[in-house]
Amino acid sequence: MNFNSIISCRGLRKLLGPLFAIALLSVPGVALAQREYSPNFAIGGKAGATLSRMSFSPEVHQKFTQGMTMGVAARYTEEKYFGLIAEINFIQRGWDEDFAEDEAPQFKYTRTLNYVSIPLMTHIYFGSNKVRGFFNLGPEVSFMLSDNISANFDYENYKSIPDFPQGYRTNEQLNMPIDRKFDYGIAGGAGIEFIVKRKHSFLLEGRYYFGLGNIYKDSKRDFFAASRNQSIEVTLKYMIRVR
Repeated sequence: MNFNSIISCRGLRKLLGPLFAIALLSVPGVALAQREYSPNFAIGGKAGATLSRMSFSPEVHQKFTQGMTMGVAARYTEEKYFGLIAEINFIQRGWDEDFAEDEAPQFKYTRTLNYVSIPLMTHIYFGSNKVRGFFNLGPEVSFMLSDNISANFDYENYKSIPDFPQGYRTNEQLNMPIDRKFDYGIAGGAGIEFIVKRKHSFLLEGRYYFGLGNIYKDSKRDFFAASRNQSIEVTLKYMIRVR
C-alpha cells in the first residue's frame, strides 16, 4: 500500500469514526420515540355545506349552487404526523344557470346531482395534543343516486319561449339526461382539529373536489367534450378514538 493510500485510509477513519459514534448514540433515541407513539383508530360523523359548479366545454353560463353533505369517517394513524382517512358521504353537486349574464334574470334553473361518495385520503397533521392543523389529499369515487331540476320555465321546450336567450348561449344541457352516473376525481383539503380529553375531537375542514369523469358522453360526435364536477365543501366532523 503506498503513502497516498495510507493517508486516504486514515482520513476516511477520522471522518467515519465520529459519524458512526453519533449514529450509535441516536439509535436509542429513535427507538424511544417510536415506542412513545402508539397507532390509533378513530371513527365519527360529519356534516356541512357545498358550493358546486361544472366544468363544461363548450362553456355554459353558470354560477355556484348550494347543497349539503353528510357522512361517516374512519381515521387510522400508524406514524406520527401521518395517517389515512376513509369516508362514505352523501353529497349534493350540480350547477346554477346564470341568466343575468345574458340579460334575462327572470329565468331560474338549478340542477342538483345527488351522489354517494367514497374518498380515501392521506392525512398529514401537526400541532399539539390540544390543537392540530392538517392536510388531506387523495382519490374519490362517486355514484349518482338521482338528479333534480328546479326551474321557473319549461326547460324541455325552451326554444318556443319568445324572450328566452338563444343563439349565442349554450342551452343543450337544460334538458339533456345524465349519461354517466359514476364519477371519479381528486379531493384535497385543509383544516383544524380540536382535541377534547384525548379521545374526542372536532375537525373543521375546507375541501375542494375536482372531477375527472364526465356526466355526459364525450365522443367527437357528442355535444360536450367535457362536463366535470367541481365542488367546495365546508364540514364539521366529530371523531372518537376507539383504539
